[in-house]
Amino acid sequence: MFGGKKAESPSNQNANTPSSNSNNILVVGTKIEGKISAGSDMRLDGELIGDLTCSGKLIIGPEGKVVGNIKCQNAVIEGVFEGNLEVAELLNIRETAKIQGDIITDKLIVQSGAIFNVTCKMGHQSSAKKV
Repeated sequence: MFGGKKAESPSNQNANTPSSNSNNILVVGTKIEGKISAGSDMRLDGELIGDLTCSGKLIIGPEGKVVGNIKCQNAVIEGVFEGNLEVAELLNIRETAKIQGDIITDKLIVQSGAIFNVTCKMGHQSSAKKV
């Protein structure tokens, strides 16, 4: 009132800070060319041509397609991936996935039916670092 300082309401204090459960989503029919950096989990149901760095879990949905390079903590791939993939922890390849390229991961699950044409380095000796 008199001091000239305006008190912030609690709802405005963290307006630019993402919550710990926020997710990024690229929906079906959306195509992006370039670099993406995500500070939380990400789901791709559209198409990305370029590079993605994700601090959390990446899900490439059944309709999703990525051509490029990815670095993330964990990944579930149900769609198409072509390129270099570095997963610090667990990579889960579902039966609908079509994967081609080079992979570095600590742990790997490949479900029956997946198309998996890659060179792969696994275990703690891999060069994948926490994102």
